[in-house]
Amino acid sequence: MPAAILDEAAAWLVRLHGDGDSEATRQACAQWRQRSPQHDQAWARAERLLQRLGSLPPELAMPALGRERIGRRRALKHLALLLAVAPAALTTWRAAPWEAWLADQRTAVGEVRALALPDGSQLTLNTDSALDLRFDGQRRHLQLRQGELLLHAAADPRPLLLDVAVGRLSTPGARFSLREQGDAAHLVVLEGAVRVEPLDGLAQWVPAGRQGRFDRQRLGPLAAAEASAVAWTHGMLMADRLPLAELLAELARYHHGVLRCAPAVAGLAVSGAYPLRDRGRALAMLAATYPVRVRRLTDLWISLDAA
Repeated sequence: MPAAILDEAAAWLVRLHGDGDSEATRQACAQWRQRSPQHDQAWARAERLLQRLGSLPPELAMPALGRERIGRRRALKHLALLLAVAPAALTTWRAAPWEAWLADQRTAVGEVRALALPDGSQLTLNTDSALDLRFDGQRRHLQLRQGELLLHAAADPRPLLLDVAVGRLSTPGARFSLREQGDAAHLVVLEGAVRVEPLDGLAQWVPAGRQGRFDRQRLGPLAAAEASAVAWTHGMLMADRLPLAELLAELARYHHGVLRCAPAVAGLAVSGAYPLRDRGRALAMLAATYPVRVRRLTDLWISLDAA
């Protein structure tokens, strides 16, 4: 399907289901559909997508003025990308919610990106992550939509606020990592101190050298921070008697497809340093060191069994 036709289908979908809907618009869309079988197929795909989404993202209903125009163009772009997905794969649309698609900064699966923020802070986004940024004269505001980050927040009179689904972090200046995990988040403070405020719980400061997990209600028990928690910034996965199933789950975050192991070896304690972006090498290291064998059904379906 030509990309230009999918772009046009996305634009018609917005016009017909937004403020621009009218009889003239519907007639014009019908004429567009009749241009070729591909136009009609693109429109059928657009309607199926809308059924799965339930509604269009709010960014597509914004007036196309100022900065809102940028958000609207970005939303149209990602709507066209979703239309390009094979119809059978549209059932997975919830895995990439609109908030993540439209984030100010976003990394693909396997991508790690370092950024300099307007205040001089240094940010590194891990694989498949999404972050919104709002900086003004009063405050520095970030929102982690999904994934993981390492932030070296520069000292600044303005407070730095970092929101996740389960709460808010704040600090005048610190170096820490945060991983969003749906119903919880994991914080590792390497320098300075970070205030954790669960949505429905009491705030608590976490000092340098400590780490902990928090949800909407509370911050759990703190433990000693592990430098290995940010080894991903150097492309490595550090394991110290980590169950094999957990190690593979971490490695799988950086690659498309299925990576799993048989129940018989899921609890095998694994140690070592493994390259995150070289899956073949990491699996070869495991097979050479532990009683497992690598079985490839395809490049996108790999399983480890007992040797």
